Amino acid sequence: MADLLVKLYDLKPTNRIPPEGVTVRRAFAAEKRLLADWVAKRFGERWASECEISFTRNPVACFIAVSDFVVLGFASYDATARGFFGPTGVTEEARHKGIGRALLDATLQDMASQGYVYGIIGPTTSIEFYRKEVDAVEIPDSTPGFHQGMLKPSRP
Repeated sequence: MADLLVKLYDLKPTNRIPPEGVTVRRAFAAEKRLLADWVAKRFGERWASECEISFTRNPVACFIAVSDFVVLGFASYDATARGFFGPTGVTEEARHKGIGRALLDATLQDMASQGYVYGIIGPTTSIEFYRKEVDAVEIPDSTPGFHQGMLKPSRP
């Protein structure tokens, strides 16, 4: 799976709004542990580690989708590496409702406002989604990419 590139300087405002009753907002620093635990339970320890890194950025580089104080999804940037979008995830029961699109839009718009000219989306199985949503293009020769040589969890 190749990395994808998004031109943030050419990003058009979409005015995407999440479904009724869902709010997409920047995470608060005080939510770091709660959110990292939430991510670990649903998407694994690696993503939780990256989510925690996004809280060290100023401003916090993590957005969440919430409904009635329940987290439905998250998106972060500058966690894997500077300029990288992700990780991002939405709970299974909340998928296909526009929440992921709203998180993507909020996060990329924030990256653009922070002065990033390009955003990189790491290896994904959702290439067509990113092509359609933000005109992402594949970066040639980016496989295996940045994650090459990453430690794997030890076995007991």
